[in-house]
Amino acid sequence: MKPAPFDYYAPTTVDEACQLLADAGGGATVLAGGQTLMPLLALRMSQPFILVDINRIDALKGVREDGGVTHIGPVTRQNQAIADATLNRVQPLIVQATRHVGHHQTRNRGTIGGSIALGEPAAELPATAVALGASVQLCSVRGTRTIRAEDFYLGPYATALESDELLTAIEVPQWAEGTLPLFREVAMRPGDFALVGLTGALTVRDGRIERAGIAWFGMGPTPIKARRVEAALLGQRIDGLDVQGLAELAVADTAPFDDLHATAEYRRTVGRYVFADALRDALALRKAA
Repeated sequence: MKPAPFDYYAPTTVDEACQLLADAGGGATVLAGGQTLMPLLALRMSQPFILVDINRIDALKGVREDGGVTHIGPVTRQNQAIADATLNRVQPLIVQATRHVGHHQTRNRGTIGGSIALGEPAAELPATAVALGASVQLCSVRGTRTIRAEDFYLGPYATALESDELLTAIEVPQWAEGTLPLFREVAMRPGDFALVGLTGALTVRDGRIERAGIAWFGMGPTPIKARRVEAALLGQRIDGLDVQGLAELAVADTAPFDDLHATAEYRRTVGRYVFADALRDALALRKAA
């Protein structure tokens, strides 16, 4: 099948792109990497009358640091993010999560912002943004607003992004040096969306957990922040943690579902093992350092 007819625009500035979105009155779609959009267009599951290609906007590319915050341009390719020296140094969890997004070939075109904006509940990057306390910057002709990632996701493929808004940055607070990454994913095949996924980070100082950020993917209609286990971990000494008890708390905030691939009970059961294994491995790395 071929896409329905549309008008194509390739702006070179954010202001120009925002004006195009405003003028379209909800009839425009943004093209970045196109890994999800192009199949939808071909199947006519998406039929915009205007396609706004943002790949020529240099301001939306690259990674920079500013005042303890890492700014990631949404059109930064996923493979570029994996190789980026700044991200590897200050945001290793994002690099680790991005390695699990799709396949090497799709990551050549797929963008960080595209994954963040799509709102796929079983995707790695939205949940990682939630776990790390990231925010997204949204621009339109009405102005610019910043919203926390944990408030950005409203439901499956539903976000707070308005039809006239453009995602212009992902802003990730930097965690202390030596922060321990937590990442586990259970999928049917490498590159598939996760049946169960955990992502997060722990900062340990003087043998105690000083900061915790943990989120699930594939465990509900949106990325889910594991608030109860985060609260339980804070202030705890890393020696003698009740790992199994914490694993029960970790899945308490989830809302898994039955589908063709797994039941809700399977997801909860595997989630407990996933959390326990990830926590034990992170603490083992800490002790070996």
